[in-house]
Amino acid sequence: MTHGEEPGPETHKDSAVLTYLEGLLMHPVVAGPGATASGRSEAAHSNQEQAISRVLEASIAENKASLKRTHTEVWSDSPNPHDRKRIDNCPVGLKNVGNTCWFSAVIQSLFNLLEFQRLVLNYSPPARVHDLPRNQKEHRNLPFMQELRNLFSLMVGSKRKYVDPSRAVEILKDAFKSSESQQQDVSEFTHKLLDWLEDAFQMKAEEDREGEKPKNPMVELFYGRFLAVGVHEGKKFENTEMFGQYPLQVNGFKDLHECLEAAMIEGEIESLHSAENSARSGQEHWFTELPPVLTFELSRFEFNQALGRPEKIHNKLEFPSMLYMDRYMDRNREITRIKREEIRRLKEHLTLLQQRLERYLSYGSGPKRFPLADVLQYAMEFASSKPVCTSPVEDIDTSAPPGGTTGQQLPPPSSAEQDSLPPLESSGLASGPATAPSAAQQQRVPIHKPFTQSRLPPDLPMHPAPRHITEEELRVLEGCLHRWRSEVENDTRDLQGSITRIHRTIELMYSDKSMMQVPYRLHAVLVHEGQANAGHYWAYIYDPHQRCWMKYNDISVTKSSWEELVRDSFGGYRNASAYCLMYINDKKPFLTEEEFDKETGQILSGMDKLPPDLKQYVKEDNEQFDKEIEEWDIMQARKAQQEKLALAAAAAAASAASSTSTSSSSPQPMSIESSPPDNAVPQQDPEYMEQPSPTNDSKHLQEDTERAISRAAAEQEERSPEALLNAAMMTPDMQGVIMAIGKSSSVYEKNGPEAAFFKAIKMEYGRLLRFAQEDTPVENDYRLQHIIVYFIQNQAPKKILERTLLTQFADRNLAFDERCKSIMNVARAKLDLIKPEEVNMDEYEIWHQDYRNFRETTILMVTGLELFQKTNYVEALMYLIYAYQYNKELLLKGLYRGHDEELLGHYRRECLLKLNEQAAAMFESGEEPEVTTGLGIMNELVVPCIPLLLVHDAERDLLAVEDMRNRWCSYLGQEMESNLQEKLTDFLPKLLDCSTEIKSFHDPPKLPTYSTLELCERFSRIMAALGRVPTEGR
Repeated sequence: MTHGEEPGPETHKDSAVLTYLEGLLMHPVVAGPGATASGRSEAAHSNQEQAISRVLEASIAENKASLKRTHTEVWSDSPNPHDRKRIDNCPVGLKNVGNTCWFSAVIQSLFNLLEFQRLVLNYSPPARVHDLPRNQKEHRNLPFMQELRNLFSLMVGSKRKYVDPSRAVEILKDAFKSSESQQQDVSEFTHKLLDWLEDAFQMKAEEDREGEKPKNPMVELFYGRFLAVGVHEGKKFENTEMFGQYPLQVNGFKDLHECLEAAMIEGEIESLHSAENSARSGQEHWFTELPPVLTFELSRFEFNQALGRPEKIHNKLEFPSMLYMDRYMDRNREITRIKREEIRRLKEHLTLLQQRLERYLSYGSGPKRFPLADVLQYAMEFASSKPVCTSPVEDIDTSAPPGGTTGQQLPPPSSAEQDSLPPLESSGLASGPATAPSAAQQQRVPIHKPFTQSRLPPDLPMHPAPRHITEEELRVLEGCLHRWRSEVENDTRDLQGSITRIHRTIELMYSDKSMMQVPYRLHAVLVHEGQANAGHYWAYIYDPHQRCWMKYNDISVTKSSWEELVRDSFGGYRNASAYCLMYINDKKPFLTEEEFDKETGQILSGMDKLPPDLKQYVKEDNEQFDKEIEEWDIMQARKAQQEKLALAAAAAAASAASSTSTSSSSPQPMSIESSPPDNAVPQQDPEYMEQPSPTNDSKHLQEDTERAISRAAAEQEERSPEALLNAAMMTPDMQGVIMAIGKSSSVYEKNGPEAAFFKAIKMEYGRLLRFAQEDTPVENDYRLQHIIVYFIQNQAPKKILERTLLTQFADRNLAFDERCKSIMNVARAKLDLIKPEEVNMDEYEIWHQDYRNFRETTILMVTGLELFQKTNYVEALMYLIYAYQYNKELLLKGLYRGHDEELLGHYRRECLLKLNEQAAAMFESGEEPEVTTGLGIMNELVVPCIPLLLVHDAERDLLAVEDMRNRWCSYLGQEMESNLQEKLTDFLPKLLDCSTEIKSFHDPPKLPTYSTLELCERFSRIMAALGRVPTEGR
């Protein structure tokens, strides 16, 4: 593991970092021969316990703090238990209870080793546990083992999608209380976890085999031995040592075998193979016994002396899915040495060949070099070029201005210029082709060309070519160049072929059967993403039964692939790389085989795998979860019943009000509340171009329109509908309808209202069709002005278009004069004639709801961009976030359903970067109120939005997240007050959490109420102000 998950408050001090590094270097990787965990010194235990205490205390503190988190944070549990229900037999996730993703990654990797899982589940504490514990180990390890059993049992049989490991972590925290703790490498936790398990099994083994040497299953599973053979100050030695997790350096190596080769040889070892008594020192490691589970720790951290802090190594390191360990075994020592010597010789020869090839591919003595074959080809092309000589003046196109540009005219020269230039340059150049020459221009007036005044030689060739070369010279030269080029190409091919063959020979050096007898299959890869002092952890684990890779990321467990594993684990991409590799012996299938029932021979699965005490434990937890689901379902059913009753009551009240209004004989003024006449359709939703609102703003807008039209009609009775447009502020739809009615007035006078109706509706549809097909600037979006344009561009069904247009002509607001009222009545009659089966009203409503969603998205976008322009990034963010999300949903249905996704994504990303910059500046100020405000912006606004940028894996979004994280990670190791260091330590794991699961979020912002005209005006203004965002800026 790395030392990055839970930074402690003291890590800001350089001395603490140096202490950590010294401790890491001094920590023994291997134990002496025969050493066991129980035999290690209590002093070493104490030091390591103190070192890990801070990690655990920070985790538990974060877990307690998580109980107070608000709904704005993405890691809160969903209130709906159905969202937390396990689907079929999917693997169970582990909840991150406060900076414990490292715990989840390690535990899941071990749990999926079925042999290890069985050992833990079937562990029974020693009989003496019922007495008072004899020592600290028993007091610490036995309760932890019980909680680990409980946790494993829930992971086997729980009905929950994920379970909570808090109790196991609590016990670890209680076991490591210390007032002098400091930050330590998280990988130490893995060492200690195995130590505790080893101790617990050791106690049981000693009790079961009194008088015999006990066998510890943890040692047999995870520990191996190697032989250290070497020379120290000229004296040869051989020592057998035990190892657990084997450490490997990453820096300077390209694959796992190179790391292993380097780790197996230390110092100068030539003297090992010679009889001379040299003073050199060095050693080789040869494995004598490999454990069934072989774990490699990849050291991806080094201390930067210049910056005074540790840094992560992001270099790419490849590793295979099947690793053959034969070349590292002691029994193959001699043959491996021979092969290593052969590889060394081949690599030396390879270096020489590559140097020779480089001279051919980068030829020349200057800073710019080219392939020699190309140089010879260019020389051959030059030699064979024919000189084409022409006068520069003859080549000039006098009809076009200099530079080859057409369609532009040169300004006429001034009188001073005319007097100062020679007459030769003026012919045909002073006058443009589109204007008649003046009297002065008809004279041979020269043009002043200060940069071309020096005349070119008349015999200058148009392209590079030899001036003087005879046919004989050309024939000899071409023959030489051609022959030399062929020789160079042959030499280059020979060198490349030799290099390829040597590479292939090295690759196949260990491919013979005798060196493929110890296969280890990759079982798990533990991945870290982030910087040296903080980051996020997850694991890829191979499922041999489904034959696929699974990704375990806290509560999320999903199917993955080798390609995704390679991308996230090899390194060199997004700061993510493997820090631990777990291989298992492929010849020992019991490690991952399921257990069989001894009586029936059936595979044990689920609850059948558990011993009686754990069965009862899981059963009780499942019953509790079932009860939670039942209570939720009852509550939801009660809510649904209440809503149903409320709707029924509202319908009854509306029916009663309608009957009362119909039975009344007194005249009612025309308004949105009054019922329509018998030949009219029922009142529809408020006009679709207006913004619907729970406060019924659209009703008020419609009433205002009615009043404006009535007032204008009363004041100007003699004016036509066209003149009335200027007197009343109406929606673009109403304007179009009235204009169409006005233009059909002659048809109305001659043939009556029905003919005028057909003329007007045809004219209006034709106008809107032209709008839909017109290529307009981005700031002039006709979709906002006309719902029909939106429908046409998105290929709405014809019946939907017809009914929508009919509804516009049937609008009661047209009843302000006799002609409009007559055409309105015709439209209403046509609506009545439409049969229910002719228009799918559900589909009709869906299309209109989509348009309302489009308007809502536009309002969110316009408001967010306006706030962004005013640098009010805090308020702008939620508008831009929701505008992007709603717009993405619209675009799923069609290209013209929404707005430019790239533009919205750009400003969403820029807004987050601006907020991050503001918050970082506040943190840097060091002032308590500023720091609190800055971290509040990050926790409440920026951090919850990061999963939205990560979820689609867009490159620019990923880079933006990386920039934000790097800004905050840059503070690690800097000198700052302890309270600031503590706040930073608490905040960074939230920022570096790579989970893309969003469970809760801010409510959508309240939408302002815009009329159609106002919305179009605001949209046009903001889009014109922003302009097109350059591609490189998005």
